[in-house]
Amino acid sequence: MFLRRNRRMVDGQTYEYWTLVRTVRTAKGPRQEVVASLGKTPGLDQRSRHGWDNVADLLEGRCPAARQGELGQRFAEEPQAEWAQVDLRGVSVERVRDFGQIYLALSLWRRLGLHQILKELIEPGREEVPWELTACILTIARFCDQKSELEVAERWYADSALEDLLGVAFPQVNESRLYRGLDVLHEHKDQLCRHLQERYQSWFGIEFEFLLYDVTSTYFEGQALANEKAARGYSRDQRPDCKQVNLGLVVTPEGLPIGYEVFSGNRADVTTVEDMVELMETKYGKPKRVWVLDRGMVSEDNIDFLRERQARYIVGTPKSQLKKFEAHLLEDKDWIEVQDGVEAKLVAHPDGQGAEQYVLCRSSARRQKEAAMIELARKRLRAQLDKTHASLQRRPVSDAGKIERRIGRWLGRFPAAQRLIEVMVERDPQQRACALKITERVERTQWAANAHGAYLLRTNCRDKDPAQLWRWYMQLTQAEDAFRISKSDLNLRPVFHQNTERVEAHILVCFLSLALWRTLQQWMRGKRLGNCARQLVKEVATVRSMDVVLPIREKATEETRQVRLRVVARPDRPVAELLVRLGLDLPGAPKLVQNVVEKNRG
Repeated sequence: MFLRRNRRMVDGQTYEYWTLVRTVRTAKGPRQEVVASLGKTPGLDQRSRHGWDNVADLLEGRCPAARQGELGQRFAEEPQAEWAQVDLRGVSVERVRDFGQIYLALSLWRRLGLHQILKELIEPGREEVPWELTACILTIARFCDQKSELEVAERWYADSALEDLLGVAFPQVNESRLYRGLDVLHEHKDQLCRHLQERYQSWFGIEFEFLLYDVTSTYFEGQALANEKAARGYSRDQRPDCKQVNLGLVVTPEGLPIGYEVFSGNRADVTTVEDMVELMETKYGKPKRVWVLDRGMVSEDNIDFLRERQARYIVGTPKSQLKKFEAHLLEDKDWIEVQDGVEAKLVAHPDGQGAEQYVLCRSSARRQKEAAMIELARKRLRAQLDKTHASLQRRPVSDAGKIERRIGRWLGRFPAAQRLIEVMVERDPQQRACALKITERVERTQWAANAHGAYLLRTNCRDKDPAQLWRWYMQLTQAEDAFRISKSDLNLRPVFHQNTERVEAHILVCFLSLALWRTLQQWMRGKRLGNCARQLVKEVATVRSMDVVLPIREKATEETRQVRLRVVARPDRPVAELLVRLGLDLPGAPKLVQNVVEKNRG
C-alpha cells in the first residue's frame, strides 16, 4: 500500500488530501483501489513551536515540556517578543539545506537507540568527533542515497542540515575520518544486531518465531586484491566480469533485518544454510523457530541438518519434483483458495514418511505467464531450427559437427523450450549435414501445460491449513524486497572498498540503513499510512532549512545590524499532515545565529 497525493479544485481554490491506495490483481490486469482517505489531521495548526534546543527531545518523540514539573509548566514564562524595523529590500535567504529526509533518518536512528548503544560500546579517545556521530553520519548518508564516503565528505554533508542537528562542523567531516569510522564500527556488528532485535521487540512487539533467509551478491569496482572473500561467481547483478561477495540476510516476516553474514563470492547458496542457522541459534536460541528457505538453498543434506537441530522448516522444491504429484495436480478436489487466483492443497509425502507433508500450489496468473514465456521461447527456437533446416537442404555442409555445435548454442539459449523439442542432424551418403529432423515431444508438451503455474512446498510443520503454510512461505518476499531496497535505495552496490574489513563495514552501514528503512515502514503501518516508505521519504525530503538574513535599523541609535535566523521552512499542508500522523515535530521557533552591527550612523 502506498500514499497518493490528490488535488481537487473547488470554487477556484485547490485542496490537497491523501488517500491510501493498494494494487490488486484482476482478470483485466493490475488495478489500484483506494483503501482509505486520510482527511484533515486535527490539531495541525495548534502544534507547539519548539526551538532548536529541543531537537534531541523532538527526535526521540518526547515532549520538551515533560522534563519540567506541572508547576514549572504553569509558571513558565513565554519569551518576550522583540520588535524591530526591518529594511525589506535587504532581506535575503541563504544557506539552504536539505532537512526533511535527514531529520526523519536521524529520528529513526535515535528511536532505535543506536546512539546510546554505540556510546556504550565505543570508549572515547582523543578523537575530535565521537565515533557514534561518525557512524550516524555514515548511516544517514546511505539512507539518503549517497554512493560513497568521498561524496559525503566533499558535497553531501555541506548541503545537509546534519551540521545543525549533530553539532559536527563541515570541516571536521572528511574522507579519512569516515574511513576510520568504518573501521571502528566494524568491530561491533554482533552487538548492534542484538540491540536491533531488542528494539524491534520493545517498539513493535515483534516475535522471532519465523526467520526468512535468502542470499544475494554485490560486485566490486576494481580488482579487490586485498579482499580474501572477493571472487567471481554466479552474479545476480548481471556482472560476471566483476568480482563479488555473497550476502546472506535473515529477516522477520515483517521485513525487519536481524542478522547477516558475508560469504565468498564463489560460494554456492546451498552451502551457506548450515553456517547461518548455527549462527542465529547461537545468538538467539532454538525454540519456536520456523526457517523459510527458497528452493535454491534446499538440499537433502540441509533438510537432514535442520531435522537434527529439531528445527521446523518450509522450503520450496525444484520444479522437477512436481512430476511425482501429477495425479494430485490433475485432480479437482481438496483445493482451497488461499488468494484470488491462487489455490493450494495438502498432499502426503510420496514415500509415506509421516514427518513431512507437501503443499501443492497453483496460480492462474503464473500459469498464463509461464505458458506465454515458454511458447515464445519455443517459437523463437523453432524459427532458428527451421531456418537452419532450409539452409542445409539448399546447401549441405561437410562438417556436420559445426551444425551440431550451432544447434547446441540455440538449445542452450532457450533451455525451457529445449525440453519440448528433439533435434537430430541428418546426413547424406557423403556424410554431409543435409537436413534437420525436428520432433515435438508431445508428452513433455502436455506435462508442461499441466505444470504451468504450479509449484510445490515442503515442510515438517504440523499445521493442516494449506492457506496458512502458503502464507508463511510467501513471506519470503520480504527478504527479496530487502535486497531490492539495499541495492536500489541504499546503494549497496557497487562496492568501491578493496580490503576485507572495509567491505564488511560498508555492508554493516547498509544493514543499519536497511534497519532504518524497514523501521520506517513498520512505523507507517502502525500509523495507518501504508507501507511504501519511498513516497513518504520523497514528500518529507521537500522540507528545507535556511538562514533568513534581516537588516535591522535601531530607531534610538540609528545603528544598522544584521540578524541571521536559522529556520525550518514550514512544509505545505499535506506534508505537515504526514508529519503529524507520525508524531514527528519539527523545530518551529527560529534560532539566532548572528547579530552583528554593520554600520553606525550616529
